[in-house]
Amino acid sequence: MNKLPFTKKNYQLMVIGLLTIIAGFTFMALDSETYGFGFMGITLAPIVVVAGFAIEIVAILHTPKEKN
Repeated sequence: MNKLPFTKKNYQLMVIGLLTIIAGFTFMALDSETYGFGFMGITLAPIVVVAGFAIEIVAILHTPKEKN
């Protein structure tokens, strides 16, 4: 029987990563400074987006431990 490559935990981490990326882009859009040059657009949002992509990488590479 073929095992699926991803488990429930993988998909949960993928959804968390996707929501984090969406939150980062939302922070960029909500920056009230001209052309997004405020703290949220220049500092906070890129950090949140990169963290979201890091979570996605972890979600893809995560392998569950075998149960005996």
